[in-house]
Amino acid sequence: MASQTNSVRRFLVRTAFSKTPWGLFSVVGLSATLAWPVAALPIVRVEGTESASQPPKAAAAAKPVPATSGPREPNELGRFPIVEWHQVVEKDGSYKVSRDRFKAELTELHRRGYVPVNLSEVLDKTLDVPAGKTPVLFTFDDASPSQFRYVERGGQLVVDPTSAVGILMDFIKSHPDWKAKGLFCMLPAAEAGHAFFGDKGIDGQKTEWRFKKVQYLVQQGFELCNHTLWHAKLSKYSDAVVQEQFARGAMAIDSAMPGYKVRGMALPYGLWPKNRALTLKGAWYDKKGKRTVTYAHDAVFEVAGGPARSPFDPQFNPKALPRVPLQGGTNLTTTLNEMDKATGKWARYVSDGNPKTIAKPSVAAAGK
Repeated sequence: MASQTNSVRRFLVRTAFSKTPWGLFSVVGLSATLAWPVAALPIVRVEGTESASQPPKAAAAAKPVPATSGPREPNELGRFPIVEWHQVVEKDGSYKVSRDRFKAELTELHRRGYVPVNLSEVLDKTLDVPAGKTPVLFTFDDASPSQFRYVERGGQLVVDPTSAVGILMDFIKSHPDWKAKGLFCMLPAAEAGHAFFGDKGIDGQKTEWRFKKVQYLVQQGFELCNHTLWHAKLSKYSDAVVQEQFARGAMAIDSAMPGYKVRGMALPYGLWPKNRALTLKGAWYDKKGKRTVTYAHDAVFEVAGGPARSPFDPQFNPKALPRVPLQGGTNLTTTLNEMDKATGKWARYVSDGNPKTIAKPSVAAAGK
């Protein structure tokens, strides 16, 4: 697909222009000649379980702030949350949330006026959010079977309703003001089934189902993100290995979705490579295919840091986007309560309902 980005003349109408792809050889269109097809990728380890930047733990369960009386004042320079989930399982734990908690977090976000958006809408500054609402970007890291499982019923593959995708799609069906939007940060060749949502019978998932899952997500409206080949700790590797991790990750996605433009990448463990510029673009020589493969990312996701700045904020930096990690020991309500403080440091983005204008906060709110 063509890569486009939209320019915003602040507080005026947006205009679009073309962007030329960087590099020697695009990953687009590689599926027919991949030297490393996903089916042949080795299932390698995920390095360790610790995070370089563990998210802050909630001291105690926070209580939701009561609903405000009257509409919120539009403020499209406010913050919006990029929430981050890993495994959705039976019980909370490190990088895990229970299924009941996942449902409760979706319910709380909906009740408090948040609307899912895609990364492309943030980067292109094309957010079209109903008046009084706030965008939220869902991110799912690691492509585990807990996020997306198939089950066979009557000879047909159906989405397991107890997987994260199943729970989310059911929620959207019962809340039609939400659309299927969000970002899946992909691992094509990691251990424990973290290989396009399941492999070699792990958690009942068959290898041949992997491409179907990737294609299903895109068909529904979700977007895909590069999370490296097998969750490498980028800080410990050479520039050559870092570029191979990104290039082969992009190639794997292309093999499932030919021509797909990967615009974002999430740092495994929140660890930056020694050369940070390689998170945005680089190249790797494929010896088997005898070609140079390039990759380019428009956004880089960190592991924590709180709500992100509005894309209309002059200080918005897509090259280092903070997130709100959700797992055992963290609390979504705490963050949302802070965002509801109109003069706080995390005052929330509130749409005016007009995608052609950018609503500024009042003088009182802006003076925080």
